[in-house]
Amino acid sequence: MNIKALIKIGISQVIGLTISAVMIASASAADEATYRQYQLERKADGSSYGLVLKTLPAPQPQAGEVLIKVKAASLNRRDIYALSGIGMGGARDMTGSPILSDGAGEVAAVGPGVTRFKPGDRVVATFDVKWVDGESSGYQPRNGMLAELAVATEDTVLPIPEYLSYEEAATLPCAAVTAWNALFKAAALKPDDYVLMLGTGGVSIFGLQLAAAGGGRAIVTSSSDAKLARAKDLGAFGTVNYRTYPDWENEVLAITDRKGVTNVLEVGGQDTLPHSIASLADGGHIGLIGGLSEGGFVRETPEDLLKEHNARLTNVYVGSSKDFANLLVFMAQHQIKPVIDKTFEFADAPAAFTYMEGPEMFGKIVVRIP
Repeated sequence: MNIKALIKIGISQVIGLTISAVMIASASAADEATYRQYQLERKADGSSYGLVLKTLPAPQPQAGEVLIKVKAASLNRRDIYALSGIGMGGARDMTGSPILSDGAGEVAAVGPGVTRFKPGDRVVATFDVKWVDGESSGYQPRNGMLAELAVATEDTVLPIPEYLSYEEAATLPCAAVTAWNALFKAAALKPDDYVLMLGTGGVSIFGLQLAAAGGGRAIVTSSSDAKLARAKDLGAFGTVNYRTYPDWENEVLAITDRKGVTNVLEVGGQDTLPHSIASLADGGHIGLIGGLSEGGFVRETPEDLLKEHNARLTNVYVGSSKDFANLLVFMAQHQIKPVIDKTFEFADAPAAFTYMEGPEMFGKIVVRIP
């Protein structure tokens, strides 16, 4: 700034501008030094957990790690269980634990030795923090994606296909990879195979989309005729309202001309499994995924029911980084767009959990992170 300009705007204004600049720089530095993360906090009565937003020191990527500026995260049923304390350590107090496994964003920084990514790359983190390829070494889910920043190892991060947004990519790590493995890895979906999807949650809707893209004939169950109509629009071959038909396996068999289904994405659990098995074709497969029904998770394989159909059952635990990469290739080939039911802003994240517990959900719920 020259002398004439100084005289024109006045010394006091220059001082004010200088102070403002220092304040802005300080605020920027403070923002970079901290980040916000949602954590679990036990409620006063000790019965369950709520969410609390914490400001924490910003993490720094170590060797082989990338720091992700998270742009979007998505919910899974396991996150609702977490609020009840289920699957998060039992009686152990989980106050302070971060939440959400699924998120996507932009690489903010990389640690020493990272070669596959650079700052500015669009990436999505995998569900499992260590499972890169081969067999799983145990249940090691990621937590902490409902935050402004997250750290992941280079080999558990994948580039986002250009046609997908951050919000869409954030829906994939758990539900989509689970559906992919149930249909194409635990089983081997072939064109014209009948595939049964229970309900219209994340796994089932991804299963419907993937099966339809692979030439399968997807059959979807729901208690809502409106949701079944939406499933038809997404490519469902047949639909069954399980409230209208409590013994819904009979309707499934009718749709398949009594042949039965080759594969089932079994997300219901103990209450629905006998019906799913009764829907099977000879030599069929059950991909056991969840326990959404009131009866909860299946603890023992019902060999007597499976034997009648010469069927097999596989416990499907999401998948590896390689499985996720294969899914992304398939999705890009078929330009599959995830179904996002509703998007919440970061400040309203607790409302996303409330919404997921209600009856309206169809597909995935996303939280957008500024």
